[in-house]
Formats: sequence, C-alpha cells, structure tokens
Amino acid sequence: MDIQDAEGWWTALGSRDALSREAAMDSIRQEVMMRVEKAAPSGESSSSADSAVASSNDLNDTLARLLMLSKRCPFADVRERCARILRTVQEIGVRIPRPLGSGPSRFIPEKEILEVSKLDSRTQLIFEDSFAALGRLDNISLVMGFHPQYLERFLRTQHYLLQMDGPLSLHDRHYICIMAAARHQCSYLVNLHVNDFLQVGGDQKWLNGLDNAPQKLQLVGELNKVLAHRPWLVTRAHIEQLLKSEEHSWSLAELIHAVVLLTHYHSLASFTFGCGISPEIHCDGGHTFRLPSVSSYCACDIANGNGAVDEVLGNHQEASCEVEALMERMKLLQCRDEEEASQEEMATRFEREKTESMLVVTTEEEGTFLSRDISCHFEDLSYGYKDFSRRGDHVPTFRVQDYSWEDHGYSLVNRLYPDIGQLLDEKFQIAYNLTYNTMATHRDVDTSMLRRAIWNYIHCMFGIRYDDYDYGEINQLLDRNFKVYIKTMVCSPEKTTKRMYESFWRQFQHSEKVHVNLLLMEARMQAELLYALRAVTRYMT
Repeated sequence: MDIQDAEGWWTALGSRDALSREAAMDSIRQEVMMRVEKAAPSGESSSSADSAVASSNDLNDTLARLLMLSKRCPFADVRERCARILRTVQEIGVRIPRPLGSGPSRFIPEKEILEVSKLDSRTQLIFEDSFAALGRLDNISLVMGFHPQYLERFLRTQHYLLQMDGPLSLHDRHYICIMAAARHQCSYLVNLHVNDFLQVGGDQKWLNGLDNAPQKLQLVGELNKVLAHRPWLVTRAHIEQLLKSEEHSWSLAELIHAVVLLTHYHSLASFTFGCGISPEIHCDGGHTFRLPSVSSYCACDIANGNGAVDEVLGNHQEASCEVEALMERMKLLQCRDEEEASQEEMATRFEREKTESMLVVTTEEEGTFLSRDISCHFEDLSYGYKDFSRRGDHVPTFRVQDYSWEDHGYSLVNRLYPDIGQLLDEKFQIAYNLTYNTMATHRDVDTSMLRRAIWNYIHCMFGIRYDDYDYGEINQLLDRNFKVYIKTMVCSPEKTTKRMYESFWRQFQHSEKVHVNLLLMEARMQAELLYALRAVTRYMT
C-alpha cells in the first residue's frame, strides 16, 4: 500500500497486511521523532516559541493517539510498536500521557471486558473490521464484545447509516448524530461525532450551535426533541412541516434517513450511560499528561477493584435468594393453568401497568450541569420526560395490531431507504432472541418469558400495547430496583448511576447486564421508530 500522507499512515494501520502496517508504523515513528525535536524549547524569538507551543500541542495529540492504539488496536504488532514509541519518547525526557479511568466502562471491571489480545477468532475479525472502518476500536464496541453475534449486526447497521451511499450527505449525518446525542447530554457520542463531522469536511461554524447550522437542519430540532422525550406526541404535522418548507424542505428519503439516525443515537445514548461507557483514551477526559498522585491505596487493589469486599460478601447470600425467587416466579408463570383473561381484562392490566410505570421515580431531582459544548446543539433545554410525568398527562395507547414494525414500519423504511429495514430488523431480532440459556450461575434456563417482559415493559412506558400479552406478568418478573433502572436508562439516561446499575440483578454476570442494556436500547429505538413511521404513513395517506 502506498502511504503518501500522515493520515494515510494511520489508515494503513487497519490493513490486514502486516507489511503495510509495519511501513506505516515506521513512518509514524519518524514523524513523532521529528515533532519531539521541533517541540523542544530553543530559547529563540517569541514567534519561534509560539511555533514550539503549536508543535507541542500537535505532538500531544499524536502521543494520545499512540496511547489509544497501544491499548485498543486489535493488531498485536501495532499495539507493541506504539508502546515502544511511547517508551522511546519518555526516555528522551518528554512526558507521555497515561489513561484515565479503569477501562472502557466505569461500571464493569476492565479485566471482565474481553481484551483485544485474547479473543476468539470471530470476535477478532469483527474488531479488525471495525478498526479498519473507523480507525479506532471504541469502548462501546469493546463492551458489546460480550455478545459478538449482536455486535456484528450493530456495526454493520451503523456503518451503513454513516458511511454507505444514502440520501443524506456525510457531514449532515454526523451533525444529526450530534443533535441526537446532545438531547441526552451524552458528551461521549457528541465528541466522537464532532471529530467525524470535521473529518468528512463539516463546517466548523456549525459546531458553534444549532443556530449556525443550515435552516434545513435547524428544522429537524423539534422532531429530535419530541422523539427523544415524548415520541407519542409525534404527528403528521411534524412530518408535513419538514417536507413542505419551501427551499428548506426535506425529501421523504432524507427524512427517513434522519429519523433512523435520531432514534439510533437516542437509544445508543441510553446504552452509553447504562453501561457507564468511559471517554475514549485519545479524547478529552480519556487521558492526562499529569503524573499520578500518590494515595494510601495499593495500586494492585485499585486495579483489581478491591476495597468493598465486606459489602460484596454481605450481599451475596441475599442476591442469590433473589435469583432463586425470580426463577421460581418464572416457573409458576410457565406452569399456570388458568382461564384466559378477557380482552377487557387484558386491556385493564395494560393500562394499570402503564399508569404504574409513570409513577416509577428515576432518581433524585438534582441539578445537572449542562456544558455549553453540549447544549448549543439543541433547543428548549428544559423539555424532557420528567415534565410529562410531573403533569400526569395521559399517554395514548398505541396498539401494535394497528401499526407494527413487522407489518408496516419495516416495509416503509425499506421502500424509502433501501436495505436499512432489513438491517434494523436483524438487529432487533438478535437483541430480542439472544440467549445463552443462563441466569447468573444457573444453566439450561428458558429466559424467553423474562426477555419478553423487559421488552414489553419498555414499550408499555411509551404507551405501546400488545393485545396478546398479559401485562400482569411484568410485576411478577421485574422488581422495583430493576424498573427504576429501566425507566432511568430509557427515559433519562443521563441520570443513570453506578449504584443503580449495581442494585438490580446483583448476582448476575456483567455480560447478562450488558445483554439487558441491548434489549433496552433496541426496544426504545423500535418504540420511537413506530411513532415516527406511523406519522409518516398518515402524512402519505
């Protein structure tokens, strides 16, 4: 492979050809050493000093990128070469960065997340493909790596949405991603897509705020707001406003592309907060050039997550009882032999569960600091799900038998934005049907009833009803701590805390909790899509 410029060197690191990667690393090493020399203080004029500062900043960005690659690149040779360059630079006397935090997630110990150097062949190939496409192996992918079957579909869908041919330009796509993630104050996703937006030629001025973006993108702000927080309020009027705005009008195909991006990134923000995803190593908040401070903790204790042993041991027996009790309730529900409830009774149970879900309190009402960097990408900062629950407004019932993903949404999306319907459907199906037939330490367990209860509870919170489902099962299977976690992660994900993550299903594996978060993410996305696509259908008919 011909490497002609600096960006080409970094791109070549994603090649499956070891010789190409080696040539790229040689060029990167030479460039780094040149920058080290330029950044050294020379005692010359002020203009020379300014140039040295700029060189130093460039060098720091490059060193942070090397640090990320030394930890996250799926190719062992690249990891080793990057680590070697960093050691060489340090030996010269230049301070090198170190990672902040303890891995890809603040909730899950790093040792429990699959390390890129110790993977099975299938996951390794998925990670290599992702790295080649993005130039990074991000923390979301590493955490989803617990479930490679799902991760493969997720990455394929996201790649199609962001990089393949489609109705929207590349920079418009990334700007819409920024708008969607900002609605939930998700700086992790905002920062990723700000970088991607600039890489594909986006206008820096747009990043100063939504009012600096083209009018056409500003118009989608209202739909972004309503979809993110109260999707049941989306009407054909929202669709008509976007499609009939004279020179700023959207085409139907563009609108569908935008709707899928908005719903994808609203739900991905939920997953990001629900799994405690840490900033990427090379991004702000992911590394520091400061020396580590000395504390009374032993470094090995911190690395191994020690420090709360007594509490863990004290809760183990109680947590074990919770698993046993849940399995017993599942068994009783599976074996019950009672007369089928009438449609009136089934509807009453749904309305009762929907009303009760509104009363579940997410977290304490505490002020959340919202940085200008995030808030400038959307309007009406006070608008959110919490306003709805305070007022006690009624959520109208959306009956799936009248408008479903399978019978209506899928075909509409596929017609206006070819192939995306198939990709989304595969992703929904994988998340819903994924099972290893385990619950904590128990094996050979049929978890279908539990997975259906989780999915339907989320849709119930959004007013979506399945006529053939007995909503009385939800209270039998989902305890209060779990409901609080679900509602917070789905409706106000920015309020999700580690304590909430740890308080539900305490004896379950982290991989099982990640699976729960995949269910929550996909159920939320499908709920938003159903409301948006129904509004589009009503506009078209």
